[in-house]
Amino acid sequence: MDKHSYLGSADSEYIESLYNKYREDPSSVDESWRKFFEGFEFAGRFDKKPKPCDDSVDREFKVISLIDGYRLRGHLFTKTNPVRTRRQYSPTLDIENFGLSAEDMETVFQAGKNIGIGPAKLKDIVAHLQQTYCQSVGVEFMFIRIPEIVKWMKDKMEPVKNTPHYNVSEKKHIYYHLKQAVGFEQFIHRKFVGQKRFSLEGTETVIPALDAVIEKGSDQGIEEFVIGMAHRGRLNVLANIMKKSYQDIFGEFNAKQYNEEITLGDVKYHLGYNNTITTDNGKKVKLSLVPNPSHLEASDPVALGIARAKTDRQYGGDYNKVAPILIHGDSAIAGQGVVYEVIQMSQLTGYKNGGTIHLVLNNQVGFTTNYLDARSSTYCTDVAKVTKSPVFHVNGDDVEALIYTIKLAMEYRQIFHSDVFIDILGFRKYGHNEGDEPRFTQPLLYNKISTHPNTRDIYSKKLIEQGIFSKDDISQREKDFNDLLEESLKNSKKDSTVKIDQFLKEDWKDLRYSRKTDFSSSPETGVKKETLLEIAGKINTLPGDKPFFSKINKLLADRNKMIKSNKLDWALGELLAYGSLLLEGHPVRVSGQDSERGTFSHRHASYVVQDSDEKYYPLRHLSNNQAEFNIFNSPLNEYGVLGYEYGYALAAPNSLTIWEAQFGDFNNVAQVIIDQYISSAEEKWGIMNGLVLFLPHGYEGQGPEHSSARIERFLALSANNNMQLVNCTTPANFFHVLRRQIHRPFRAPLVIFTPKSLLRHPVCVSQIEEMSSGRFMELIDDQQAVPEKVRQVVFTSGRLYYDLLKRREELGVNDTAIIRVEQLYPFPHEQIQSVIKKYRQTERHVWAQDEPSNMGAWPYIQRVFKEVQLLLVSRPESGSPASGLMELHKKRLAKILDKVFMQCNCELKRRYCGQRCGRFDIRELNREMAG
Repeated sequence: MDKHSYLGSADSEYIESLYNKYREDPSSVDESWRKFFEGFEFAGRFDKKPKPCDDSVDREFKVISLIDGYRLRGHLFTKTNPVRTRRQYSPTLDIENFGLSAEDMETVFQAGKNIGIGPAKLKDIVAHLQQTYCQSVGVEFMFIRIPEIVKWMKDKMEPVKNTPHYNVSEKKHIYYHLKQAVGFEQFIHRKFVGQKRFSLEGTETVIPALDAVIEKGSDQGIEEFVIGMAHRGRLNVLANIMKKSYQDIFGEFNAKQYNEEITLGDVKYHLGYNNTITTDNGKKVKLSLVPNPSHLEASDPVALGIARAKTDRQYGGDYNKVAPILIHGDSAIAGQGVVYEVIQMSQLTGYKNGGTIHLVLNNQVGFTTNYLDARSSTYCTDVAKVTKSPVFHVNGDDVEALIYTIKLAMEYRQIFHSDVFIDILGFRKYGHNEGDEPRFTQPLLYNKISTHPNTRDIYSKKLIEQGIFSKDDISQREKDFNDLLEESLKNSKKDSTVKIDQFLKEDWKDLRYSRKTDFSSSPETGVKKETLLEIAGKINTLPGDKPFFSKINKLLADRNKMIKSNKLDWALGELLAYGSLLLEGHPVRVSGQDSERGTFSHRHASYVVQDSDEKYYPLRHLSNNQAEFNIFNSPLNEYGVLGYEYGYALAAPNSLTIWEAQFGDFNNVAQVIIDQYISSAEEKWGIMNGLVLFLPHGYEGQGPEHSSARIERFLALSANNNMQLVNCTTPANFFHVLRRQIHRPFRAPLVIFTPKSLLRHPVCVSQIEEMSSGRFMELIDDQQAVPEKVRQVVFTSGRLYYDLLKRREELGVNDTAIIRVEQLYPFPHEQIQSVIKKYRQTERHVWAQDEPSNMGAWPYIQRVFKEVQLLLVSRPESGSPASGLMELHKKRLAKILDKVFMQCNCELKRRYCGQRCGRFDIRELNREMAG
């Protein structure tokens, strides 16, 4: 029973036992009881044991309950909303609801010690609690189940009553930033009438708040901040926090074209930016504002991935050096599922960042949707409770309260390395954009907003009243800033082009953008045979002092047999690629669902020590001088993790960063990252990225959801060498393409449609000599075909090759060449032309694929393969990728093989099988084969 239940039952035996426990060991009871007993002993109210029936004791406990009531629920009764009346909650914090009355207001209670003011009258205790928990700052923290954090929060807030005190210089500094924030928005509104800018007006206090958190963070050791935010207020942050020049921003309103390095570009309120600023204390701090699409919260995981990469690669894993800041909208943080994903990731070993500061620009409306229709929860920030993160709700008009809060949040982050949320309640002065009319849907709210003063004017009035500024001082400062903006606007009109600086340019200084000629062939990526054998020996040997599951020993014995017989399977090819890169000094990071073992139990990059949770990672034990190897089993999400790995790869271009889907079709859950970042970032923002995607793909009778990685969708997104799409058929080619990703002077995302059945296919093996020399082969010719005898060339990609090969061997056919297109994009036109020229006697060219005719590579192949007329052999078009029945799958596969080798029906056999060398009407055959 706790003290609250005691209050309800008046259990004198409980309090007597608790007091006896306290007398034996004061540390054995919680702090509030300890202070209570100390106070009563000091006052002489206890002799040797308490008298719980005493009315004064009972009322003391009621005051303690009142104090806890404010701590628990004070946030419901704050003055935090500048333009709305707060919703009513019950029961209230009136003293009568705690069994106290007005007669008690003049009574001195020892419970005052619990809030740091010593014995005090009830009226003073209530006033202290009101000032601490019910003014411009509301706090949710009592749900946190870590006593150390709860105590820290109380000790920080209660002695100062959550009330900031700033000197004259500090207040002038706050005004300076408010002047910039408000003046910038008003200037743009006047000069670029009707143009979209997604104004910050209504929450401008976030600018001095960001300045304050950067200053506070730098004093506490932070050297770099990574900021993720959407479009609202972005121009203001770029100008007044990131220090992007006003001239450049104004130029983006008037510009007519981009410089030569950007193909299409993006709107000005999506652009990223990097800068190094000097704080007021003279410290250098790096700032990175991540580029974002219109998809709200999409930049969250990207920003966090960047922060983690910088922490790992540049600061030795010290979370106290890099801090992420995410700026949300109220509707977006409540509505977008990726927010929940990244918060769930925030304390996991592979994804933690030492705590993120979340700022919510709470406009109390989402586009046109009222906040009551935007969520079921009380607050938009209730997702914070998932990770027991403290939440502050702050009146956006009270700039001093907000700065006090964000400094407290920064201090909390540095100590406890967990997330913290600040909900800034303000408003949106205009509609969703400046051309939108909000009164269609929010007439009452916008009647209030139309007469509400801006935060600069609110604060300047306060400073005038305090004698810090005169009205003339304020007017002159506003005029000087406006003159500065006018000059910047004038200069911006001298140039009609816009230059988009490369994001994270310093990290990418040793790499260049790709050229068209880069993709005609691949560089040599072989590794000395001795080195590969050394790596193989180390990854196939377990430490002798640790016990492992017996099947692991068998697995390693089988792998050693592969090495001896020189028949390396897929997993060995992959692990050898990682090991070789690690020895060359390139870190490797793999992340995905079940990635350590592998969805199909093939990889086994870590081994669990028997009867324990300890793991052994062989690739971490290659050499004392090797680079870092990390592989993580991710949480069960795709959007958040893929975005995180994209961000990680963005900040670690010399590392091999890989995201693996459990099954390839699960990538569509992360479609936003694929569409808005992976495929388009270079054209929009000039961003390269070397991220690798492993998407298991293959038609093997596992049903509609475990067959297709949707090759057709990636090919539809491919243009201007923006991505590399490969479907390897040998361990050696897989080995080389992984190494190629690092051994090129540029980076482009690499999507690998990885196999499933081929992982253990007896024919899908490579010799170690194929890895000790050579390169990635964009196209693999048929080494068994005799060009003079070939009358049919079958082009294919992926696992179907092995079925075609088997059928050809069964039939004893020697007039068909099977060509593997290993790289689908950029399409290897030169190699294709060479093959066609080689088999010049060919009468029939076929594209064969597992996928339905409206899926897979065919829609793309049909568009780009112009060298010869192709006959398609595939499954019939379908809305679903594959059948759910194994027997139907087998029948359809057999039909594909029959058609390729012209065994599809008796009529065709009579007409063509006996005269394969003769000529025929390929259009007629195409029509019949389609049936």
